[in-house]
Amino acid sequence: MSPSPRDVQSRNVLIIFSDQLRADALGCYGNRAVDTPALDGLAAAGTVYDSAYTPCPVCVPARSSLITGLEPQHGDCYENEMPMSQASTFMDELSAAGYRTHGVGKMHFTPDGSALRGFQTRNTGEEFGTPDDDDYLAFVAEHGFDFVEHPHGLRDEMYYIPQLSPVPEHLHHSHWVADRSIDFLREQSANRPFLLWSSFIAPHPPFAPPSPWHRRYEPSTMTEPFVPSSSDDLLTVYNRLQNRYKYRDGGEDRRLNQLLKAYYFASVSYLDSQVARILQALDESGLREDTTVIVTADHGEFLGDYGSFGKRSFLDPAARIPLIVEGPGFAAERRGEPVSLLDVFPTLLEIADVDEPLRDGRSLRDIGAGRTLFGQYQQGALGLYAVITDRWKYIWSAFDRREYLLDRVRDPDETMNLAYNVRRREDLLSMRSLALDHFEDLRGADLDALAANSSLRLGERPSPEAIRAMEALGLDRDAATLVVRGGEWTPPAARRAEASVQARQ
Repeated sequence: MSPSPRDVQSRNVLIIFSDQLRADALGCYGNRAVDTPALDGLAAAGTVYDSAYTPCPVCVPARSSLITGLEPQHGDCYENEMPMSQASTFMDELSAAGYRTHGVGKMHFTPDGSALRGFQTRNTGEEFGTPDDDDYLAFVAEHGFDFVEHPHGLRDEMYYIPQLSPVPEHLHHSHWVADRSIDFLREQSANRPFLLWSSFIAPHPPFAPPSPWHRRYEPSTMTEPFVPSSSDDLLTVYNRLQNRYKYRDGGEDRRLNQLLKAYYFASVSYLDSQVARILQALDESGLREDTTVIVTADHGEFLGDYGSFGKRSFLDPAARIPLIVEGPGFAAERRGEPVSLLDVFPTLLEIADVDEPLRDGRSLRDIGAGRTLFGQYQQGALGLYAVITDRWKYIWSAFDRREYLLDRVRDPDETMNLAYNVRRREDLLSMRSLALDHFEDLRGADLDALAANSSLRLGERPSPEAIRAMEALGLDRDAATLVVRGGEWTPPAARRAEASVQARQ
């Protein structure tokens, strides 16, 4: 049977995906402290998108948007515990078009972590599980390290404590992802196009590079976090919650911050070395010239900037991601227009010459001036919404009842909130209007009445709806004390303690 015209035009696709990789952690994005030669080489030969953003700065919703091309509000996925959108994925579409599709590593599919979601085959390597349901954990056990309880590193109180990988380099998850990806590439031929998604956990915390990579960077040479004087005014409730439950709100430790950055960068460089192995295998397969390589991530990491750690923010450290595309049809250039993870779905279908179902993104080959991006985390009383244009970034935090307006041209480091500056009133209203028109949650909202010109931390009280919503999340970490001082709201933990005392009396 001869191939169809569509099969002849199809291209192979290799996706290199990283978890919690901020854009400026790569040399090709201006970082002079970290070595990433493999990824920098792809950047030099392909298109680098300098203003790439996640549609949601947390793992599951970002990945749901990536694989379906749907915004969080259209895929009904806003938080890690929520099920992903059940819309067709780019893996579904390419499999139906005759592609050989395979996934390696962390996919974070919900509610079923072992689901195929359109892949024909997978090598599962998630953060949690057992050797019975996780291929990576079974691999570690088979090599005599089944006694290691947490091969990805210790979490909980140790989540942001830099640590040495508890398994040797050849058993590290990043090495395993490269091994399984290479196995797949060696089986491919020019007779059938393929999609390979190599998905790394690194540099997601805990930062646990293997030996000797953990000594790759001298901690004392690491620059301190970027903490402008206005940092406190740029944070939301989620930054304070993360600092609390990640055990990073107990005061600054300069040496710990340097060590964190050194181990984060070591994790990135080690990942890069494994990408180099995958690219070498692709070269050896003879299929490199007919393969498009896409490098990106689900979201970034604060790494101490603004006095914060983690993600769940639309400030650049958490929301700006690397996006590099190298292959046929992508010139060696840098593009500054705002683009999104949502754009990967239509780009892949265009590469494969597959008819695209109606989705929210657009092909990365068809990005023009005047693009507006939208991002959302949570919804309703807990919603965090973002609108990003060439010039402005607008954020509305419903719980904080606070607007943020950042000038991306004059203040690219994001040091000043102009939302309450009368000289930027028209710009605020213009960006606010885009948010009100786009987000279903905000239709008809009177943000002039809802927004407060002072932080809730100065004594204002969140709405009863917001309090109930926050409690419904189960965030029993004295959350109220992080945002309300002088108000009447007693934290849930304190209320239960009082009730217990009264019951005993």
